[in-house]
Amino acid sequence: MQEQSSHNDIWFLIARSLSGEATIAEQERLQQLLQQDASFQQQYELLTRMWHAGEKQNEQKIDEAEKENISRILQLAKKESEDYKLSAKPGSIHKKYLYAITSAAAAIIIIVAIVWMFSINKTNNNTAVVVPHTQTLIADNGNKTRTILPDGSTVWVNAGSHISYNENLSGPLREVTLDGEAYFDVVKQPKRPFIVHVSGYNIKVLGTAFNVKSYPEDKTVETTLLRGLVEVTKEGAEKQKPIFLHPNEKLILGKIAANDKVKLPDNIQDANQETAGFTIKHLDSALKEKEIIETAWVYNRLEFRGESFEQLAGKLERWYNVKIFFDDDAVRKLNFNGSFEDETIEQALVALKTATAFGYTINGKEIHIKSLRQFN
Repeated sequence: MQEQSSHNDIWFLIARSLSGEATIAEQERLQQLLQQDASFQQQYELLTRMWHAGEKQNEQKIDEAEKENISRILQLAKKESEDYKLSAKPGSIHKKYLYAITSAAAAIIIIVAIVWMFSINKTNNNTAVVVPHTQTLIADNGNKTRTILPDGSTVWVNAGSHISYNENLSGPLREVTLDGEAYFDVVKQPKRPFIVHVSGYNIKVLGTAFNVKSYPEDKTVETTLLRGLVEVTKEGAEKQKPIFLHPNEKLILGKIAANDKVKLPDNIQDANQETAGFTIKHLDSALKEKEIIETAWVYNRLEFRGESFEQLAGKLERWYNVKIFFDDDAVRKLNFNGSFEDETIEQALVALKTATAFGYTINGKEIHIKSLRQFN
């Protein structure tokens, strides 16, 4: 009964979200429930696309790019359903596939109901006023989330991050705002550039796969490009020459304060000079995408290379949803190399201790770390 109640909650919140009536608390609750069930996450993404397509049909004909994006998602859903069929034993229906069928049926009912309500509103008003809503996708500490945006692009949001965007990404520009870290795989639409606003910079792309990292405590903005082309400009200074980033390159920029009059250098050859204000690093092109350190988190790996314990602590806090306190300054400066995947926080600390000795105590979600001399 409890599981059924949870499912009812999800459908209610999905309906509220699609109709634009969900409160911030309801949106956060919906994201929590979706993160607990991948099948509902996929169905929500599909429902979102179909709902926005329904809105556009009422207002104007869907353009070819929109049709292509909807077709892409429907084909993905079809393929996943076929995969469930193949995984079933001969002569039986796989439990997960059966669940997907019943959930899909409920999803169709919700779509019909919402589209019907939308049509009624259009009928009762001679002039329909469409007010775009801002959607916010949140990944709390200890969680990561993935979704398909209204334009068909896919975004992975890392722990302790959130992105916001106009609910249907309408207009000549597809714009999102990022706080934290996210990986984008952008659908190419030549007439509608995709722009990520982050920490005083604009990252402009067409069809590209790239990672952006800029947590509040970070002093820099990092953009790692895997495919395509990235154009970076300072907000409010579009007349300056942009920085262009090519595949297998990582751009590191100093954050810009609100009134900071930073001028990016015109000559890209100055990139590695301290006075340039930014650095471009070249990645090993022989590595596969899942082997690149900067995007390892997308594949559920926490990678760290030569980082101080203080820097690593921020990653551990987001990864494991804990709070780390250093009880003396000496231990903050310890350096580590390594990676974690399936380890618990205690297993991770034990592994770190084998590289460099230190002491720690765990009390719930609070962890205190000290130099060994503090324990003597």
